[in-house]
Amino acid sequence: MSFFASRWVEAPAHATEFDPAALPRGFRAAGVAAGIKPQGLDVGVLVSDAEQTVSAARFTSNARVGAPVMVSRQARLSELRAVAANSGCSNVGDGERGIETALATQAAVASELGIDVDRVGVASTGVIGIELPRDRVVAGMHEACRALGDDADAFSEAILTSDKGPKRACLEVELPGGRVHLAAQAKGAGMVSPRFATMFCFVETDASVRAGTLDLLTGVTVKRSFERISVDGQLSTSDTVFALANGASGVEVGPETADELALGEAMDALLRQLALEMVADGEGAARVARVVVSGRPDAVESVARAVADSPLVKAALHGGSPSLGRVLQAAGQVWPPGEQFVADLEIQGRQVVSAGNALELPVEERRELQTAVQDDEIEYALTIPGDGGETEVFFSDLSEEYVNFNSSYTT
Repeated sequence: MSFFASRWVEAPAHATEFDPAALPRGFRAAGVAAGIKPQGLDVGVLVSDAEQTVSAARFTSNARVGAPVMVSRQARLSELRAVAANSGCSNVGDGERGIETALATQAAVASELGIDVDRVGVASTGVIGIELPRDRVVAGMHEACRALGDDADAFSEAILTSDKGPKRACLEVELPGGRVHLAAQAKGAGMVSPRFATMFCFVETDASVRAGTLDLLTGVTVKRSFERISVDGQLSTSDTVFALANGASGVEVGPETADELALGEAMDALLRQLALEMVADGEGAARVARVVVSGRPDAVESVARAVADSPLVKAALHGGSPSLGRVLQAAGQVWPPGEQFVADLEIQGRQVVSAGNALELPVEERRELQTAVQDDEIEYALTIPGDGGETEVFFSDLSEEYVNFNSSYTT
C-alpha cells in the first residue's frame, strides 16, 4: 500500500517511496525499553553524524508547556545535532525537578555522543503531572546512544503512546540538482487540535540546506499539515517538530531555487500525509473528514474550527450520517450576532444547502449521498458570506471507543 493513501495528498511525481523505517545518509537512531512505560520501547535517540548539520523547530503554542519544551527552546535550534525523546511521561507540571530531568536527559545524550549540550533537542510525551523517573530516562538515553543504527525502526516505536502503530516514511527525492533523501517519524492520536497535536514529528534530510531555508520550509509545511488537524479540539502541552539537514548527499539546495521548491513539495506531501494518519488514528476513529470553508477572510478559520470540533458533527460522521443541519448549526454559532448568516453546503461533492436552505433531493440522490458518507474520507465544502478567504481543517469522528479510552486514561 502506498504511503500517500489519502485523496487529499498528492504524491510528488519526483519522489519515490523507500523502506518507511529508512534514514537519510548520515543519520542514526535507536529505541530502547527504559521502564518508563509498563512495557515496550520508551526512549529514543536520533542523531546526525555531520558537524555542519542545521535544524529548525516548532513547538506547541499552549501557555502551559512541559519541561522538555522549555529546555529545547533554550537550545541552538538552528544547529541541533541530536534529538532525545521519551514516551510514557510528558514531564509536565513537575516544577524545577522536571526541568532538571530534562537537562539531565539532554546532557546524557550530549556526553555520550561527544557534542555540545545545546545541540540536543528534548521531547517527552505521555501522562501529564507525574514525575519522569530521572534515573531510568537517563540510563535509557545512554543505552540508546550505544545502540544507534542506520534505521529508525526502534526509534519510531519508542515515541508512541496511544498510537495504533508507528507513523513514518522515507522518500528518495529527485531534485534538479541531484538526488536526496527525506524521512520523518511521527506520533499522535489524541489531544489533537489546531497548532499541533499531542504529537511529535522528526524530519531528516541529507540535502545541504541553509538554516534559514530549512526554517522556512518547516514553517510553511507545518502550517499546511499539523496546524490543520483536530481530533478532539484539545491543544497539548508537549508538541514538537524538529527538522534536521546534514548535507551528506552533497546536493546543495539554495534559497529561492527550483531545488528548494522541489524539496518543499516533497516535505509538504510527507507532513500532510503524516498529519492525516494522526487524525485517522484518533483513539477509535472510524472516519476522517475535511471541511473547506470559503468566504469572509476573518471568519473562515473560526467557522472551520467550529465544524471540525463539534461533537454533534463528529458523532454524525461516525454514524455515517450527512447531518447537514449540524454542520450549519456549528458554523452559525460562531458567526457575529446580528449579522445575517446564509451559506451553501456540499457534502462529498453534492450540494445539499443553497442560500441557507436545504435542498429537496430526489430519492435516488439521497441514496447516493447516504452511500457516499460511508466512505473512510468525507469532505464538506461550506461557502459563507463574503469573499477572499479559504481554509481547511481535517478532523476525525467521535466514537464510543474514544470516550471509553479517555474516561479511563490518566492524563
